[in-house]
Amino acid sequence: MSGMALLALLAAGLLGGVVNALAGGATLLTFPALMATGLSPVTANATNAVALAPSHLVAAVAAGESRPAADRRLRGEVAVAAVGGAAGSILLLMLPARHVQTLVPLLIGAATVLFAAAPRLRVRGTGVRTGPGLLLACTYGGFFGAGLGVILAALLSLGSDTDPRRVNARKNVLATGANLAAVTVFVAKGVVMWPAAAVMLTGALAGGWLGGRASGILPPGVVRATVIAGGGALTMVYALRFW
Repeated sequence: MSGMALLALLAAGLLGGVVNALAGGATLLTFPALMATGLSPVTANATNAVALAPSHLVAAVAAGESRPAADRRLRGEVAVAAVGGAAGSILLLMLPARHVQTLVPLLIGAATVLFAAAPRLRVRGTGVRTGPGLLLACTYGGFFGAGLGVILAALLSLGSDTDPRRVNARKNVLATGANLAAVTVFVAKGVVMWPAAAVMLTGALAGGWLGGRASGILPPGVVRATVIAGGGALTMVYALRFW
């Protein structure tokens, strides 16, 4: 892999880390960048998962007071996310990706609408059980990953927490659980291109920290608008690509 290709992957990782921390959708930048270097779809997806997995955790740590408490609820949600991530990665290695690609625009579009409508759907003082939805979302995340942040933010916004900044921080923790589980499967199967993953990981870590700091500073309305705008853009891009 040439020096220019590695530099491009470093830049894509940096931007991807910022995007993931603020709204999700880093794969929109990083997956095409990996494909452009000549990697197969499965190898590009596995390498992308390795490169971006830590960025969510770095963003959650950098979120300051918005960080979720490591209580029983969070531990349970992380466990569900990990099971889903592992299941999705196994499906990716077993099935042709084209069977799921056509669903990607629908999934992201529906999640964006759900996130935008969450303030009207939320019942004050109560939370919505997100376990089944979390499992399905993280299974999808392990399979392909694009838009997982948007989907998780939509699910979590239906709970009792009304602050998009705390929702965003919790989303980053759960995405970490799903991604690390998927990465474990990919590494065990030997489908990761490590030089590309290392370069992109370096950029993604820096980008995740920058994005996490921005998430803690920006007003809640700005964070919500960023998530909605990112989800809308992802929906259009993947609809044009896969339909």
